[in-house]
Amino acid sequence: MKVSLSWLQSYVDLTGVSADDISGAITFLGFEVEQVIRTGAPKFNNVVVGHILTRDKHPNADKLSVCTVDVGSANGGVRTIVCGAPNCDIGNRVPVALPGAVLPGDFVIKEAKVRGQPSSGMMCSAKELTLAEDAQGLLLLTGTPDVGTAINDVLPAGDTVFDIEITPNRPDALSHLGVARELAAWFKKDLTYPTVRFTPAAITADPRADLLKSVRVEAATDCPLYTATVVTGVKVGPSPDWIQARLTAIGLRPINNIVDIGNYVMLEYGQPVHAFDAKKLAGAEIIVRHAAEGEKITTLDNKERVLSATTLVIADAQNPVVIAGIMGSADSGVSAETTDLVLEVAYFKRQSVRATVKRLGLASDSSYRYERGVDVHSLDEAAHRFIDLILAHAGGVVAGPIHRVGADIPWEREITVTPAYINEKLGFEIPAAEQRAALESLELAVVREEPTESRGPAWTFSVPSWRDDLDRPIDLVEEVVRLYGAEKIPSSVVSAPGLVGNDDPIVLFNRAVSAALVGQGFNECVNYTLRPAKELAAWATPAAIADLALSNPFVEDQSHLRNNLVSGLLESLKLNQSRGVAASHFFETGRVFIERNGSLSECVAAAFIIAEDTGERSWRTREAADFYTVKRHTATIASFAGIELERQPTTLVAAPALGWQEGHAATAGNIQHGWTSTFGLVSLAHLKALGITGKVYAGFFAIVSEKVTADADRRSYKPFGLQPAALRDLALIVPEAASSSEVQKALAKVVRAAVGNTFALEAVNVFDVYQGKGLPEGTKSLAYSLVFRAADRTLTDDEVNAVFTKIQDELVKATGYQIRK
Repeated sequence: MKVSLSWLQSYVDLTGVSADDISGAITFLGFEVEQVIRTGAPKFNNVVVGHILTRDKHPNADKLSVCTVDVGSANGGVRTIVCGAPNCDIGNRVPVALPGAVLPGDFVIKEAKVRGQPSSGMMCSAKELTLAEDAQGLLLLTGTPDVGTAINDVLPAGDTVFDIEITPNRPDALSHLGVARELAAWFKKDLTYPTVRFTPAAITADPRADLLKSVRVEAATDCPLYTATVVTGVKVGPSPDWIQARLTAIGLRPINNIVDIGNYVMLEYGQPVHAFDAKKLAGAEIIVRHAAEGEKITTLDNKERVLSATTLVIADAQNPVVIAGIMGSADSGVSAETTDLVLEVAYFKRQSVRATVKRLGLASDSSYRYERGVDVHSLDEAAHRFIDLILAHAGGVVAGPIHRVGADIPWEREITVTPAYINEKLGFEIPAAEQRAALESLELAVVREEPTESRGPAWTFSVPSWRDDLDRPIDLVEEVVRLYGAEKIPSSVVSAPGLVGNDDPIVLFNRAVSAALVGQGFNECVNYTLRPAKELAAWATPAAIADLALSNPFVEDQSHLRNNLVSGLLESLKLNQSRGVAASHFFETGRVFIERNGSLSECVAAAFIIAEDTGERSWRTREAADFYTVKRHTATIASFAGIELERQPTTLVAAPALGWQEGHAATAGNIQHGWTSTFGLVSLAHLKALGITGKVYAGFFAIVSEKVTADADRRSYKPFGLQPAALRDLALIVPEAASSSEVQKALAKVVRAAVGNTFALEAVNVFDVYQGKGLPEGTKSLAYSLVFRAADRTLTDDEVNAVFTKIQDELVKATGYQIRK
C-alpha cells in the first residue's frame, strides 16, 4: 500500500522528521517499507520561468514556430526559441531550459540552429520535466509567476510516498489514518482525526422515494450491515486540486469528483465506499442478495462475469449492479450527466469477498481491504465523511433519512496485564509508566486499575474495535516492545545447556531409504503433497478421494492430499520422457494420507518406479526389471522401518486394481495394523492414458508415523554357523489358489514345532512349482528346500530323518496338504 507523507501530515505533525526516520519508524513498528518514492520535479539548474512575447511561423517548417521569450534580464533577457508545441501562444508563461541546462535523461540544452533558425534554449512540457508520463504540449504555468524565477520555486512541492507491505493481521493499517495512528504513537505526537460535520440529524430535505424507496438485505450472514444515503442535485466535475494531488501521488488516476472522493475516503479510513447513479437503479430498489447460478454482470473493466449462487451482489429490481465489495457494473456508475447519487457504505464478511475474488480472479483496492477485514464500528464515521466531501465538492443535499439495514455489531474486548508480567515476558525492565504510555498512545484506554500484592497495578485496557488482532495479554507485550523500540533491547549473553539428541526416527528412515536407492542408481524426486483430483482417480476410490479433498484449496491442481507417491513419480517420468531424458529409475520419500480405522492417518512413505528400456542404444543389454526386482527393493525399504517383508504373506492385486496391473502386482501388510506395501507392474491402461511409453514397475511402502521408532532398523549380531548343514527337500500338493508364501509360512511353523530345541531350522526356500499331469484337478505342487544346522555338532542322518518324518506327519494333520512322493 502506498502512503503519502503530505497526506499523513493532515493527521500527525511530522514537520522536521526526515523520510529516512519515518521509513525506519514504519519498519520498527512491524511493517516493511518496500520503497520510498519522491514525486515532483527534480532540482533543475538553468530552468526558469519564461514569458512568450511573439510567435511566428517557421519559414522552413510547417509545424514549427519561432518565438521570442522573455526569461529575465539576469538570464539574458529576450531569447529566440524554436518550438514545435501547439500551445506556444503569446502571453503564456512556461518553463524555459536555458543553454547549459541538463534535463532528465542527461539531455543537455545547447545553442543551436533548427531548420536554419537560431534557437537559444527550449520551452518544456511536463513530460520533459518528469512531471507527467505524457504531454501534448508545453507546461503552462498557472498564475503569473515572475519572469526569470527558478522553475523549482514555482512548481508545486513534490511528495514523499512510502510503499508499505502491511501484514495480514493488521487491516487497520490499510489506510492513511491507520498509519498515522502508528506514527503518532512512535513519535509521541498528537493524532488529529478528520473533521466530520455531517450528522443524520442535520437532514432537512424530504425523502426521494422515486430515487430509492427501499433497501433489502436477503443475505444478512454475508452482509450484516448496509447503509445507503440519497444525495440530490450534485454536479459531476473535476475534484479539487488537493484531492487530485494526493491520489496522483499514490498512483491513482483522478476521474471525477464523485469517484475521487470515494477513493479518498477508502484510503483515508480503510472503509470501501461506492456511489451509484440513482437514476440507473431499476425500480428505485437496492437488494443485497446472492446471485442466481449463471447470472451475469459486466464489470467496470468491461468484462462479462458469470456468477455462482455463492456470489454476493448488490442488485436493483432487475439485475446485479455490483459484485459486493469488489467492483461495480459498467452501466451503473457515475457519469458526467449524473445529478443524483445513492452512496453505499457497507460491511461485507471477509470470507464471502475472499471466496468471490478467488473464483472470479477479480480483485480491487476495495476487495483487498474487505478480504482482510474492515472495522464495522468505524463505518458510520467513514459514511459521514463521504457525505461531507460530496456536499462540499459536488454540491447537492441529503434527501430523507439514511437507509440502514442490519443491527449494530457489539464490540467489547478488555485485556488485563501487569507491568511485572510485561517485564517478565520481555526479559528486561521497562518502567511501568512507559509501558502504560505506550499502550495509551495506541488508544488502548485503561478502564480499571487494581492493586496486586507484588506485581504492580493490574491494568485493564479496553481494546479499540479496529485492533481485532489484540486478544491476549501477550499481545500487549508485543505492542509495548514495538513502541519501546527493538533497537533498545539490551544485549545479554544467552546461557543454555547443550543437549545432544538423535535425529527424529522419520528423518533416519527417509535418510536410509534415500541412501539405499541412490546407491542402486535411482534419482530422487520431490513432489507436492497436494495433488489434483483427476490424478487420484486412478489410485483411490471415490469415497477416499472425497475424504482427501481440501475444504478451501488455493489452486485447482492442489486440491487433495495424496494417498500415494507413485502418481507423482509417474508425472516425473512422463516429463523426462517428453524431454528425451533417458532417466528411468525414480524414487521419493514423503508423507501420504491413508484411511485407517475410520479416519485419515498421516503416514511416512517411500516409493520408486523403474521404467522399461524404450530403446536407448547400449553396448550391452541389461537384464530387465521384473516383479521380483521391485519386491526386493520394497523389502529393503521395509527393513529400514523394522519390517521383514520376506516373512509377511503377500496377496495378488485383484480388481479394482487402483493403478496396479491386476495379477501382476502384490500387496503385503495392512494399514489397519500400522503399515502397508504394494509392488509390481503399474496398470498398462493407466500408463497409456498418461502417455508413458513402455512398462513401469513400482514399489510403495507406507507406515503410520508413530510406528517408526529409532531402533526400528537395529539388528543384533548373528554368527555364521561353523557346522555343516543338513538339507532335505519336500514337495507338497496344495490347492491351486494357495500362494507360495502362505504355504511356506505354514510349513515353517510345523517344522519349528517338530525340531524344538534339538537343532535349528535355518531356512525354508521354494525352488519348484509344477502343475499338470499326475496331479489332482485344482492343485499344484510346490517344492521347498529345508536347511537344518546345529551350532555345536554335525547333524547325523538318523536324527534329521526322524525329525523330517515327524514334519511330514504333522504337516498333513495341521494343513491338509499332501506329500508328493
